[in-house]
Amino acid sequence: MPLPRLLLLVLSAALALAGCRDREAEAAAQAAARAEAAERQASEAEAGFDKALAEENWALAKAQGDVLFMRWPDTEAAERVRARFDEVAEKAGAEREAARTAALWSYQSIAVAGGEQRSAAIDAREPLDTDGSGRKRVQLIFRDHPEWGRSSYLVLQAGDFDCYGGCRVNVTVDEGEPRRMAASRPDTDEAIAMFVEDERALWRLLGGAKTLSIEFPVKAGGTRTAVFEVGGLDRARMPGWD
Repeated sequence: MPLPRLLLLVLSAALALAGCRDREAEAAAQAAARAEAAERQASEAEAGFDKALAEENWALAKAQGDVLFMRWPDTEAAERVRARFDEVAEKAGAEREAARTAALWSYQSIAVAGGEQRSAAIDAREPLDTDGSGRKRVQLIFRDHPEWGRSSYLVLQAGDFDCYGGCRVNVTVDEGEPRRMAASRPDTDEAIAMFVEDERALWRLLGGAKTLSIEFPVKAGGTRTAVFEVGGLDRARMPGWD
């Protein structure tokens, strides 16, 4: 091969190698810049997580962590947050559950003859078919009336209780053993209601409970069991009961 041609080939190879190295260096520089930007943005998200954590805003802290893991999962900031995230997620979940169960209760305070009537009411977790006409809601109500005193009772939307003249119902707290309690269906058509006679004992059972189950007899035959998620009760809304 003539010498000039050989020199030309060597020079071309050298230039190609130099260009390859330049491209590799440029790619490495770009990757480093992206990594630096990711760490900077992740650190900003970590700062938001830390701020929410300091304020005990568990829901916001969890949201900040979720965004950080989704967008910058391989950063040092994500690793630091990941070490604390499980506890935050657990507290956020507990806070969300507390808000959900609190919203299940409704409270009323109305003026009546002789003073003020207060009540706290909650629907059963699942509607029940009490007479063959389909599933309908069942309510548990605690009432404080200036003339009639304190009472606790179940209310049906259809069917009727088989408790005229008195009966006993099974009351269960969470997974505990059933407790027999006296009940009665007043002889009135104003409401389909059945009173649990020892309202103070029933109220005390709600303390610290997550669920309260009441099994009651119905005219259609047999018994039905209403389950109430009572953990969100605001006991302060019924002064004098505790």
